[in-house]
Amino acid sequence: MTDPTTPAEPAAGSALNGTAINDALAALPDWRYRMGSLVTAYAFDTSAAAIGFIGDAGALAEEQNHHPDLEWRYNTVFLSVSSHDAGGEVTAKDTAYAEAVSAAAARSGGRAQPHRHTTVDLGIDTDDPSRIAEFWTRALGYRLADNGDVVDPEGRNPTIWFQVTDTPSDNRFHLDRHVPLSTLDDERQSLRAVGGEGDGARHPSFRIYTDPDGNRVCLCTEVGHMPGD
Repeated sequence: MTDPTTPAEPAAGSALNGTAINDALAALPDWRYRMGSLVTAYAFDTSAAAIGFIGDAGALAEEQNHHPDLEWRYNTVFLSVSSHDAGGEVTAKDTAYAEAVSAAAARSGGRAQPHRHTTVDLGIDTDDPSRIAEFWTRALGYRLADNGDVVDPEGRNPTIWFQVTDTPSDNRFHLDRHVPLSTLDDERQSLRAVGGEGDGARHPSFRIYTDPDGNRVCLCTEVGHMPGD
């Protein structure tokens, strides 16, 4: 008989909630959560070592029948993994793959540098996303995602999302750069000389900076973007 006081284990293939993801990440120090995915980067001493690791990561993907998005940049490999059959969210399949890849990277001499895996999105202020979404899908060859974002079908270029507001700014574009919360203070230090302290009034886990011409960029973190419990 099941103890009603014990939290139920998520069903295989079901999306993990924020608590479960944070619990999993405690045992996956190489990885970070990012907008429905687990992400990391591994640096190697040589490009040959990086290529060898890519082969190992591919073999694990075939073995587990679970495939990541992977990019190779000379001696660094960037990885992102999520479950398309769970609506592009994180499941136990992703955490299992991340664990196996971390072990493979360690065997190959890889150094985890998850702070290097950042994501840039383009936000557009509007009072009616439906009025402009089709324009952007056609202009960029993108598709409309279930959550209303306009996304690159190949998953390579920045996502466009719509900031719904009754009082859009004169300049309705702003960039979102997603970084790990653990590196937010370093990012703020880097921007301080040219952007000041930024606006953190809306939420302590991200900052809005404005350039001298009034253009905005938001430094976003995983806080506020985790799936609910």
